[in-house]
Amino acid sequence: QLLAAREAAAKENRARDTAVILFWMWGGPSQLETWDMKPDAPVEFRGPFRPVQTNVSGIEICELFPQLAKIADKYALIRSLHHEMASHNDGSIEVLTGKTPAKADPTSTAFSDHPDFGMVTSRLRGVSAEGLPPYIGIPNKPFMTRPNYLGVSHNAFNSGDPTVAGYKPPNLSVDGGLNGSRLGDRRGLLTQFDGFRRSLDATGSMEGIDKFHQQAFQLLSSTQVAAAFNLEQESDSLRDRYGRTLWGQSCLLARRLAEAGAGVISIDALAPKAGMPLYFSWDDHANAQPGWDMAKGMRVRAADMDPALTTLIEDIHERGLAKKIAVIAVGEFGRTPRLSSANGCIGRDHWPQAQAALVAGGGWKTGQFIGATTSKAEYPIERPLTPQDLLATIYRHLGIDPHSSLIDFTGRPTPILSTGK
Repeated sequence: QLLAAREAAAKENRARDTAVILFWMWGGPSQLETWDMKPDAPVEFRGPFRPVQTNVSGIEICELFPQLAKIADKYALIRSLHHEMASHNDGSIEVLTGKTPAKADPTSTAFSDHPDFGMVTSRLRGVSAEGLPPYIGIPNKPFMTRPNYLGVSHNAFNSGDPTVAGYKPPNLSVDGGLNGSRLGDRRGLLTQFDGFRRSLDATGSMEGIDKFHQQAFQLLSSTQVAAAFNLEQESDSLRDRYGRTLWGQSCLLARRLAEAGAGVISIDALAPKAGMPLYFSWDDHANAQPGWDMAKGMRVRAADMDPALTTLIEDIHERGLAKKIAVIAVGEFGRTPRLSSANGCIGRDHWPQAQAALVAGGGWKTGQFIGATTSKAEYPIERPLTPQDLLATIYRHLGIDPHSSLIDFTGRPTPILSTGK
């Protein structure tokens, strides 16, 4: 009866026509330079940028986001998120899985012991009828999370860089001179071999191999999947609105994939960019690289993010998708309220005790901010919220009961979320 109930729940979840686009701000964006500015704080706290009034009375955001300021009625700002994980990987694991690492790793080399919410969605909602993967990373998924006891088939499908000329996602084309007919012949032959191997297999491992084969053939033969990844079907004017940048075209591709039936699409902040020799993240320590500080980094990132995220939010409204698709822009933690400086550069260090997020779509109430921090953005003082609360809200949108359980390696039921509402 328990197995039957789980199967019924999985079918019900697969029927949900909803999606989440995560704009993953890896590195930890500063709350004071994005969505929770403190213009009246002392100069050593408030930072180099001024707030700008949005189209919603009483809501201000950083001046570097003028386009987002014009559509504040279409998103909400969560200003009271907080947790205790102060290293990049640990903080990311906390935010993406809802599980607190058992032992903190200050070196930021940890990997998750539990799947992230995209992998859980893949397990409970499954591949779409057209073969579209339920979890997709653009250009890659967050690197510190692993599917573990769910199995590797629930890892994200990585799309690659959508800005390259003649973009096609990896592994979605038939190589070696094969055509559709020969692909079918190979599938038939493979089925015969699999049947023979299964008769010799006493462990049941062939079942997992068959699942990969089925998904691979479905991906290769589905015209709907190919169309979902085809940015050339969009008008030049819309592609220009998003921006011909990695983040711009990633947001456009994410909207296409969500519209086509993918459950979770993550857009990774970690990507190379001209003028940033080592990395492109939100890890804004003072003088993190020679001559590179938070102010310069914020200007470069905002120039790409502002049109990309604004157009994504406008686009889902214009297409009537604001209930189907939810958009979340968040990182693994915030930054220290007090500025630091080194060699003429300013920055902020890691600070999980207060962070902010932008959320849009999902049929959620927008045009508001939720929670508040102290006058220096140090700690929440109004409606403190956790990453688990954010994940519970995301799971509800995806039609997944966050208090249900998955079976771990030991055969024990493991709650998707132990806390959060």
